Order: sequence, then C-alpha cells, then structure tokens
Amino acid sequence: MRRHQWIAALLLFCAGLCATSSLAQEQPKAPVTVAKPVVRDVIDSDEFIGRFEAVDEVTLRSRVGGYLDQVDFTDGAMVNKGDKLFVIDQRPFQTALDIATSSQEVARSTLTFAEAEFSRTESLVQKGTLSVSTLDDRRRELQSAQANLRGTEASLARAKLDMEYTIIKAPLSGRIDRRLISVGNLVQADQTALTTIVSLDPIDFYFDVDERRLLSYARVAREQGRNLQEGGGSLAVTVTIADSAEKPFTGKLDFAENRVDRETGTMRVRARFDNPKFILQPGLFGRVEVAASNTYQGILVPDEAIGSDQDQRIVYVVAEDGSVSTKQVRLGPRLYGYRVIREGLTGDETIVVNGLMRLRPGVIVDPTLVVLPPEAATTESDQ
Repeated sequence: MRRHQWIAALLLFCAGLCATSSLAQEQPKAPVTVAKPVVRDVIDSDEFIGRFEAVDEVTLRSRVGGYLDQVDFTDGAMVNKGDKLFVIDQRPFQTALDIATSSQEVARSTLTFAEAEFSRTESLVQKGTLSVSTLDDRRRELQSAQANLRGTEASLARAKLDMEYTIIKAPLSGRIDRRLISVGNLVQADQTALTTIVSLDPIDFYFDVDERRLLSYARVAREQGRNLQEGGGSLAVTVTIADSAEKPFTGKLDFAENRVDRETGTMRVRARFDNPKFILQPGLFGRVEVAASNTYQGILVPDEAIGSDQDQRIVYVVAEDGSVSTKQVRLGPRLYGYRVIREGLTGDETIVVNGLMRLRPGVIVDPTLVVLPPEAATTESDQ
C-alpha cells in the first residue's frame, strides 16, 4: 500500500508540472508598440524670460518757455518724424523777432553810412585836405558799425530759432503717449515734460544670461567666426509672448554687454525683432529661445518611451526574438516634440514607445512596429 501511495503522489506531481508548463506556454505575449528612434540634425536651445523695450524713446520738452497754445495729435496715435505736435504761444517770440529784424536794418544802415564816410575821408586824406587822425576816427566808426551789424544778425538768428522752437515736432517716428499738459498751462523751457514717443519697428528684447550659458553662446559665436559682443553673434532666436494665438517671433542677437554683473553673475543680452504690424509693445514680457550649440546629429525618442528605475531614466529595447531589456539613458532638452537622448542609445535600437506598463526585463512581447515622424505634434505644454 505504501508503494502504491508514493506512485500515485508522483503521478499527481508530474501532472501538475505538465499543466503548469502548458499554461506557461499558452500565456499570450504582451502587445506593445515599438519604433526606431528619430535620428536627425538638431540644435540645442535654452529659454529665458525677458522684456521688450523700444529701440528709441524720447520725452518731449520745449526749448522755450511760454503758454501752451495748441496740441495737434491724438493721444496714442502713430506719428511720423517731423509731425507738428505742440505749439507754444508765438506772439512774444514774433515781437522779439520783429525787434531783431528792425535792429538789423538800423545796423545795416549805420554800416552803409560809416563805409561812405570812411571812403570820403580816405580820399580827402590822400589829397591832404584832412588829417590822418580823422581817417582813424572814421575807421573806428566803420569797424564799430560792422561789429554792431554782426551782433544784430546774431540776435535775429536767435529770435528766428526761438520762433522755430515754439513749434514742437516729433523727433522720431513711433507711437505717442497721451498729452501730459493741457492748453493754457505754462511750459517751462527744458523742464516741463509734454509727452513721450517710443519707436515700435524694429523693437528690442533684453534678457539676462548666466555665466555658464554665456560662455557657451560665446563659443558658438566664435565657431561661426563672430563675436558675441560685436552684434551679439547674430545668433537666431525666437520669442513667444503670452498670446498663444501668436506664432513665435524670429529675431537675432545684436548686442551683449561688455562685462558680467558682479552682483548677479549675469550679462544682459539684446535681440532685435522686426515688428511691422506693431504687435510687440515695449514692456511686454516674453520667453526667448536661444540656440546653445552648433548643428549635431541627435537621437530623439517620445517622452512616453522613457521609464524610471529609482533615480535613473531607462528605455526598453526589444531584441529580434521579442525579449525585452533595459538601457539607462541621459536625457537632453525637448526638441521637435521629442526628448533628446544624450547618452545610452546609438539610434539603431528598436524601443518600446507604447505599453510600458506591461513590461519587465526578460518578458517576451508581441511588437507592432511603427515609424516615428521627423517632428511630433506638439501640445500647449510643449510651447
């Protein structure tokens, strides 16, 4: 009986092993989507926050004092260089101009008489009729008349200039602010602010760059045969503003300060943008994207294909037999809708891009191969 019992138990154990083996063989493979990484030429970029500022800005003040007589613009309008904006009461200046004109006419008449007197005296002295001292007196009178005429001419020129200054014109083209003083108020020369004008096209964008990335930009500029301070290296940049409906604006770096700020360890850099539709306004904030490298061949994968193993980033690589292994990778920036892989992949691997939750090392998968486009569709979070 004992022998038969052992045989029966052994038969049951073997039957269990066979059933388990059969179930393992019949277990379906995990369905996953796989693809080759995207390999293409890329340029690294950095992003900074900055603010737009006008290329030219002026606060208008009158060069002569007086009471404001006219305002010839609409608040907030676009003005052109040379447009008449303000007029100071011209009557006192017209009176001064008339006096200066009259004084010049008197001085010219006096000079004409002095010249005639000098000529007659000189002729008589040559004949011996008059003494030389009389000729010296006439010469002194002539020189005095000449000097007096020059003085009146200067006074007349000054009166004309003051008259011109009563009409205040736009020194540049741009958008004008509101009037800061109303008609009838007293305007003090070189003190009273009347309004401001800012240019809009082109427009500048200023942002601060830290030392590490500054050195990187300078190196990129040198490799292109340029200098960062002399024109900013002409590196291409794009700026995105708060309005998501507006596409990024493209410009170029054109200036960098000549020293690093000792307190912040940053250097201020400027980019210039064309603004023909006046969309960009002085004072607006924006996010600027700056090229941080020269062109190189990058390996790009979707963010969905990247997993985590404690503090490491990994991707799942599928072999020809369907087995799965992991590779540790070092991540770079997000470009073209993908994540740049700095280290860990060569670009020839077949990686899992969908179905990572079903995976673990050694599992056999049922892969479906897809081809990743050169540029993935971006979402608002990628902007």
